Amino acid sequence: MEIFTHPRFDRKYKKLPQEIKKQAKHKETFFRENAFDSLLHTHKLHGKDRGLWAFWINNKYRIKFIFLDTQQVLFLDVGTHDIYS
Repeated sequence: MEIFTHPRFDRKYKKLPQEIKKQAKHKETFFRENAFDSLLHTHKLHGKDRGLWAFWINNKYRIKFIFLDTQQVLFLDVGTHDIYS
């Protein structure tokens, strides 16, 4: 899986606590192998984010993304549930 990042994702990722960044890198390895690995809790979003997806970094933090094709994704945002607002 090839991952691209949106500038918003990059800005917010830089501000994350180091422990969350470490967890995000760990989850990214699973994501690259299988975007629907049960450890990720990957799910479709609804409402204004219809057509987008998210997966869990941990119970509090998420990464919001979109599939560009079967082997490419764009990470759009990262953070707490506030990313859904």
